Amino acid sequence: MPWSEVYYPASMRNLAPSVRRKAIEIANALLETGHPEGQAIRIAIAQAKRWASRADTIAWPPSPRSH
Repeated sequence: MPWSEVYYPASMRNLAPSVRRKAIEIANALLETGHPEGQAIRIAIAQAKRWASRADTIAWPPSPRSH
């Protein structure tokens, strides 16, 4: 059964909402490709955290360059 923002693994409970949404998206994709549930959850959480850390390093809007 695919996960949603209402129904998701307990291990995703303490993730920030945006990270949890990404983890759910990744986990569902992994389940569709045949990964076991436990493995899908672990990979999804790790990748969602990685995604979030990369998103935090991107400054938007970009600061103007001084010439």
